[in-house]
Amino acid sequence: MRKGLLAVIISAGLALCGNMYAADFSLSAGGGGLIGGLFTRYTASGHGIMGGEVLHVVQTQDINQFNYGGFVFFDATYAELSVSIQSGVNTWEQLLDQVLPDLKSDKGKGWETMMGFSLLAKYPFTLTNRLSLFPLAGVEYQVSLAQKRSLSADNRVYNRTNGIYEKNKDKKALKLSDWNSLFINVGAGADFNLTSGLFIRGEILYGFRLMTPWEKDGLTQLQDAVHNPNLKLSGLTSGPSFRIGLGWRFFTLGKR
Repeated sequence: MRKGLLAVIISAGLALCGNMYAADFSLSAGGGGLIGGLFTRYTASGHGIMGGEVLHVVQTQDINQFNYGGFVFFDATYAELSVSIQSGVNTWEQLLDQVLPDLKSDKGKGWETMMGFSLLAKYPFTLTNRLSLFPLAGVEYQVSLAQKRSLSADNRVYNRTNGIYEKNKDKKALKLSDWNSLFINVGAGADFNLTSGLFIRGEILYGFRLMTPWEKDGLTQLQDAVHNPNLKLSGLTSGPSFRIGLGWRFFTLGKR
């Protein structure tokens, strides 16, 4: 009885695997649109010294951002290289429980434009002649093209690199490269074949962003203000993105 049941289970497993097989090697290219979100939750806390007195400092930073844009991609079956241009609109709030020189609580809105370069590893499985699925994992480097903000006390939108409202630890104007960032991305995607060459591609990714030079500089400014180089920062910047586009398969090695 047990042997018969085991044989049935093995046969069912083999049948399922038989319907899911690795895709043929192919080259393709295409493009499309994307939307997504990015959420920052950082807390810097620790003890410091101000005016000869020991104090406990807590600074929080919350940013909620909506992203939208477009991308082009080149695919070699097991790897996808893409270049994107995206804009982001956010609301931000910075809270500081102490009054410190050049640092204060505030909130407002922000706008940014980024160019992204993404390299993702993938392993596609063909489910039917039309549909294939693939897991995704890789990195993306984003280059800042524009950074703007508004403050609660001043509704005017300002360029964050003008050196008036924001400065780095050396009291100099910030540079666009201070917002360049590196992401670790994981997710999954699907291709649906419309013809032998034309297909629709959809991808869902979740990205984890490493600290930007601007964020590292801000932490250094807080550490210097309270005379504690060991002030700790905890938290995360991460968010999802959804991409959909059209692609054209112009080379296939093997029968599709």
